Amino acid sequence: MQYNRTKMLFGEEAFKKFQETKIIIFGVGGIGSFALDALYNTGITNITIVDFDTYEPSNQNRQLGSHGNIGRVKVEVLKERYPNLTPICVKVTPEWIDNFDFSSYDYILDAIDDVTPKVHLIKKHFTKVISTGGGAKRIDPTKIEYKSIWETYNDKFIKKVREELKKQGFKKKFKVIFSTEVPLCVDKGSFEGVTASFGLMMASVTIQKIVKKLKK
Repeated sequence: MQYNRTKMLFGEEAFKKFQETKIIIFGVGGIGSFALDALYNTGITNITIVDFDTYEPSNQNRQLGSHGNIGRVKVEVLKERYPNLTPICVKVTPEWIDNFDFSSYDYILDAIDDVTPKVHLIKKHFTKVISTGGGAKRIDPTKIEYKSIWETYNDKFIKKVREELKKQGFKKKFKVIFSTEVPLCVDKGSFEGVTASFGLMMASVTIQKIVKKLKK
């Protein structure tokens, strides 16, 4: 059966909870697509994906769904691959976040690569958000960590997010997935061994949160 190995590892009660969990993922590129794949294959299929982009040739070294689909809308392609998904093709802005109803979602996975909406999402929904920095410019997945955003380093993108959160008065405890590895290039060179690992880390953190709640 499809989920036998999942049930062997987590047990029937946890698996039932996976199937009841509702998730929304922002950004389904090199990181978000792998988080989606891992969660869907574990039994969490009530997932909404949000992305406005189409596949480009440069996506093919790291994004699930990109091969054979150049020019197509990402969320539409992924809906074909994962039929239970709810796709939303939109460019996320603070205004869109303010007007969207997040109340039914258990977890919000944030793979947004734009500082402004990312900061707004964290500020407004930090108790549900699992957020990640960028996976580009690195080759060592063992350097990926999940820790307080106030203790991150070697990630210029997360530094900008951190500084903007401070500027807006956000001082809450909040963890983020990032890499301690020093970037190896200036441009956005990327290696799927790392970008995918960021996504798999997001999926793992999500699963661990669900399991931890069951044990309380």
